Amino acid sequence: MTTTAFVFPGQGSQRVGMGRELVTRWPHLLDAYYRPADELLGLPLSELCWEGPADTLADTAFTQPAILLTSVATLDVLLRNGVRPTLVAGHSLGEYAALVAAEVLDWRDALRLVRLRGRLMAAVNERVPGRMAAVMGLDLRTVEGLCAAVRELSGQVVEVANDNEFAQTVVSGQAEAVDELITAARAAGATRALALKVGAPFHSSLMAPVEEEFTEALLRTEFRDPAVPVISAVTAAPVTSAAEVVDTLRRQLTGRVRWTESVTRLAGEGTDHILEVGPGKVLSGLCRRIAPDVPAHTTHDGDHVVRALELLAGAEGPVGSVTTV
Repeated sequence: MTTTAFVFPGQGSQRVGMGRELVTRWPHLLDAYYRPADELLGLPLSELCWEGPADTLADTAFTQPAILLTSVATLDVLLRNGVRPTLVAGHSLGEYAALVAAEVLDWRDALRLVRLRGRLMAAVNERVPGRMAAVMGLDLRTVEGLCAAVRELSGQVVEVANDNEFAQTVVSGQAEAVDELITAARAAGATRALALKVGAPFHSSLMAPVEEEFTEALLRTEFRDPAVPVISAVTAAPVTSAAEVVDTLRRQLTGRVRWTESVTRLAGEGTDHILEVGPGKVLSGLCRRIAPDVPAHTTHDGDHVVRALELLAGAEGPVGSVTTV
């Protein structure tokens, strides 16, 4: 039996037009997801996904529900056509879509949570201006050492936020400290070190002020035990109960994304294929570098969804006209 891991992307994978091809090929998605999402949140999320503008779509408060909605719609097409995950994982925000795939969360509850999560995370930046930066060409231990040195000299916060792959690390913290880290990384031999266009210092201790309010929202939400194994990127280990899921989602706000370890764990479970479910293709690229022996595929547009169906479901004929109800 083929073992397929579904992985779900996080912020940064958004693009204007995402999901539009899905609705063209699979019209049931409009009434099943897009219109209900607009009504649930009280904003034109569908229009934002399909038409932009790009600067609004890049706003954290809108980006997070938009990516989740696109990922969940893509997931629906896969499931209806017989492609099901053996295990799942998500990168930061993507963990919510992974929990939908594992039947832990109803997609509507996930949408509400990520809308709140995005708004709270963006609000942090209004109180303590921060930023994130990507460092390429240095290993994790070196970047951790640079963060410690900058913290000691500046007295400001800069921490590892994402361990994305063996030679790509993202840092997060106060703006001045992150700028100093960029300079230090370049001096240490980084092939690239650059600030990212994100709305707040995600996955750092600066997010602690919103943890209590978000935890209250988590506790008001119904979670179920996973129907398929979920590898949490907070711990790079399986979460096996609803209570454990709530705890990892709480910790996710301030904790780093352990993506290298998580993908290594997926590969170690005997995974035959990794399928990135949702917009973008960055995550599948990271997976190929972490676990080069496991083929990684994307679903970032309608054609790639069809290819995934043909590969993983053995579909025959025009897949775009398969069951839609």
